[in-house]
Amino acid sequence: MKYNLSTIASAIPPSGIRKFFDIVTEMENAISLGVGEPDFDTPWHIREEGIYSLEKGRTFYTSNAGMLELREAISKYMLRRFKLEYNPATEILVTVGGSEGIDLALRTMLNPGDEVLIPEPSFVSYNPCVSLAGGKPITIPLQAKNDFRLTAEEIEHYVTDKTKVIILSFPNNPTGAIMDRDDLEAIAKVILKHDLYVISDEIYAELTYGSEHVSIATLEGMKERTVIINGYSKAYAMTGWRMGYTAGPAEFTQTMMRIHQYAIMCSPTTSQYAAIEASRNGDEDVAMMKRAYNQRRHFVVDAFRSVGLDCFEPLGAFYVFPCIEKTGLTSMEFANKLLKEQEVAVVPGTAFGDSGEGYIRVSYAYSMETLKLALERIGKFMEQYQ
Repeated sequence: MKYNLSTIASAIPPSGIRKFFDIVTEMENAISLGVGEPDFDTPWHIREEGIYSLEKGRTFYTSNAGMLELREAISKYMLRRFKLEYNPATEILVTVGGSEGIDLALRTMLNPGDEVLIPEPSFVSYNPCVSLAGGKPITIPLQAKNDFRLTAEEIEHYVTDKTKVIILSFPNNPTGAIMDRDDLEAIAKVILKHDLYVISDEIYAELTYGSEHVSIATLEGMKERTVIINGYSKAYAMTGWRMGYTAGPAEFTQTMMRIHQYAIMCSPTTSQYAAIEASRNGDEDVAMMKRAYNQRRHFVVDAFRSVGLDCFEPLGAFYVFPCIEKTGLTSMEFANKLLKEQEVAVVPGTAFGDSGEGYIRVSYAYSMETLKLALERIGKFMEQYQ
């Protein structure tokens, strides 16, 4: 039978990340450095709150926007950590991971045909979510010579009279690049000039090395046009709990909430109780994991350079993005050959857009033991290209 399916949905390619993850699960001795998931267990005191909520039978629906107690905890956390003040009653929405927040923000902001600027390489969900919301994704290729930072000149080059939204993802997945205050102030002038909305994906905000994260929403004139996406997956090692949130102007938030209430109803109740504990008492856990990631970051960057690959030093998240052009292989060829010959899985840079060609993404959210073994294998692989 021939099915008449949505042309937009049917045209969406499968995730390049999941492809290699699925292959690795079928290989007994393979090492995967491909999935952006902390190797830490969720801290016990956070898990305990989830368990306690189940023991007390707290398995009911919460309000569509999420428990007010959680939204209040998020509001206090954002003020404490990032100097951002949001009304928990009207400006914060609890979502099923940060991914739902991205989808909701785009569906709230876009009309059919509106253009969305996406600095690339970028998280794999942005382009498909823009298309599903009826918008048109316009990618801005970022340059290694600029440390993969977005510049005001690049925005000016790609903006048109149809541009409505720009997505910022810093610290960045897959490059690990960050934007400091000076960078953000320069691009904010262009954003204000062209009256753009901003979706600022700050899921890695806690994971910066050498400097504190700066949100574009802290700059003059930007808070009222920005929706922040954040959550618990990366910083608190809570990927499977599926807990995220958005923070932004009430008009945006309440419209997103109406979509959320029909599509989702509410985020998982057990996870919300755990997230309250994380927001209130998780700072030391985050600091501990960040110290471990920083140690791994130095090791992995040095290891790639020692085998002859240029490797930009990431200052955020938990990824490195080494350049593999010297091998003469495409990103996909490199990843496939490495997996076949040394049983190490990395993600081709092209999984994050065409501008990722010539690079691979490697996650260092793995134990030092795993990373050392994987980099030994990569070193052996690179001997043929010396």
